This record gives sequence, C-alpha cells and structure tokens, in this order.
Amino acid sequence: MIKKNETTQCDLSTPVVSSERKIKKRRTQLLISIAVLLPLLIIFYWFLPDIINYFTFDLLHLSPNSHFGKAVNFFFYDTIKILILLFLISSLMGAVNVYFPVDRLRIFLTTKKLYGLEYFLASFFGAVTPFCSCSSIPLFIGFVKGGIPLGVTFAYLITSPLVNEVAVAMFLGLFGIKATAFYTGSGILMGMLGGYALGKMKLDRYLSDWVRQVQENATRENEKWEGEKTPFIDRLPSIIREGWDIVRKVLLYVIIGIAIGAGMHGYVPENFFTEYLSADKWYAVPLAVILAVPMYANAAGVVPIIQVFVAKGVPLGTAIAFMMAVVGLSLPEATLLKKVMTWKLIGIFFGTITLFIIALGYLFNCIL
Repeated sequence: MIKKNETTQCDLSTPVVSSERKIKKRRTQLLISIAVLLPLLIIFYWFLPDIINYFTFDLLHLSPNSHFGKAVNFFFYDTIKILILLFLISSLMGAVNVYFPVDRLRIFLTTKKLYGLEYFLASFFGAVTPFCSCSSIPLFIGFVKGGIPLGVTFAYLITSPLVNEVAVAMFLGLFGIKATAFYTGSGILMGMLGGYALGKMKLDRYLSDWVRQVQENATRENEKWEGEKTPFIDRLPSIIREGWDIVRKVLLYVIIGIAIGAGMHGYVPENFFTEYLSADKWYAVPLAVILAVPMYANAAGVVPIIQVFVAKGVPLGTAIAFMMAVVGLSLPEATLLKKVMTWKLIGIFFGTITLFIIALGYLFNCIL
C-alpha cells in the first residue's frame, strides 16, 4: 500500500514538473531569440544607408542625381529606419504602460495632494501613451468624468498627441538626439505650463451640461489597484506584440507621410518653402502655426514632411511649430471636444496652446 501511494504521488507531480520545464524552456528560447535578433537589428540599422544606396542605385540602376532616384532612396531609407525605431520604442513604452496603467494614475491623482506635481505626472503620462489628438480625447473625457481637476486633464491632452513613441522614434531617426531631447522636453513642459495656466482660469463652468451631470451623479471609487504578479519575462511576448500592433496601426500613415515627403524631397524646388517660412521673416512661425491649425495628421504622417521642410531651408523651430499645430490642434479634435466643452472653452484652449506653440517655435529657432 505504501509503495502504491508513493507511485500515485509521483504520477501526480509529473504534470507539474513537466509544466515548469515547458515554461523554463519558453523563457530560455525567448531570451536566446532576443539576444540574437536585437543585435542583428541594430547592425542592420547601422548599415541601413549603405544597404538602401546599394538597392536603389546599384540594383534598381536609378541615378543618384535624378529627382526620381532621390525620391525612391528617401522613401525606402526613411520608411525602414522609422519602422525599426518605432517598433523598439513602442515595445519599451509598452513595458512602461504595463506597470503604470490608466486606472492607477486616475486613482492616484484624485486621492493624493501633490502640490503641483500632478501636472507633471499627467503630462508625462500623455507622453508615454501612443495616442494622436483624436485618440486621446476618450481618455481625456474619462479624466473629466472621474473628477480629475480640469487643468490636469488639459496637461494630459496637450502632451499626449505631441510626444509619444511615434514622434520620438521618428524625430530621433530624422533629426538626431539633440533635437529629439528638446522636442520631448518642451512638449512635456508645454503640457505642464498649459495645464497649469488653464487650470488657474477656473474654466469648469464652461464644461458641457452632460459632463456636469455625470460629475454630480458620480460616486468616488475606492478600489485599490492590485499589481500583476506575472514575471516580466512572461509579459514580454505580449509587450512585443503590442509594440508590433502599434507599428501596424500607423504603418499606412508612415508610408503616406514618407511618400509625400519623398516626393517633396525629390521634386519640390529649393526655394518653395524658404520664400514664405525662412528665418529672416519675423512672421514665419505664426504663419506656420496658422496654416497648420485647420489641418489634421498624426506624428507618423507629418514628421517626414517636416524633415523635407528643414531640408528645403525652413528653420527647425518653424517646422516644429508647424508640426505641433498640425498634431495638437485640429478641427476634428475640436469637434470631439464639443462633447465635453462649450465652444468658448474650446476657443480658450486652442488660443492658449497656439500662443505656447508660437513661443516654442521662436525658442527652438534660437537654440537649435
């Protein structure tokens, strides 16, 4: 009888041991794959200019001096480079989002006294979420409904479309570390200052009747956020999949934006943009912002075009001001905001951010 029980216990433990071995095997395979593929991806990125030049000018036999050859070379090089950076940074931001979820932030901001730090936290959260202006508005509405101060929600709304992994990846690939650092830092700072300024204006009375009714009927939630106990290595596959999903969602915008940029790079005359947006014209920055406000695009679509602006002689600060206005201020965004704001509040919001963007454009032109 004793031997039989021992055999039974051994049989029961076998599936557990087998499952643990499979988990360890999957983890080992994942680590080996990352250890092999990541260096290969970095090496490929490092030699990408030479590879694209060989493909364009040697295999396709396009002339490096022709408009079409320049456009094709620009398109393939920038598309591949931006997608690589976008995938890597999106995966990194996915890891941040896993351990810094929306619900936890909302509860934290509504229950803690932060003495102004909440503006930085909201702006930083806007920077790490991969949303364009229209995509970030549903979350903004959730913040307003949840009772988060209006200035803090504005800090998020300002930064979210301007600074995210898409914009950072593309800026890093096209303009380098210095311009990316200035752009990222100024975007977060503008969210903080803009949110603080708008919060001090006491604009809650200009929220829509629908929002006020929801706020009056809402009850405070006391649920405590419980962190996931799953090891990071087991979460990594889903984080990588989410990073790839972001790439897939913006792929069309990247291709369209770079295609437009490639056409402009290859065919638009050198003096087309410099004639109106050159550094010696004091009105260049305000003009760029005013022309951009009626438009709408996300960072994936507009950054390649900005690169062409700079290549054609437009100052980087003026080009960035144009991009910020296109990405952060748009008519579709205003239409969606009408759900939670009166037109007067929308006008105050747009006007305030327009002034901030113009000021940053002049500042960028002085620094960069």
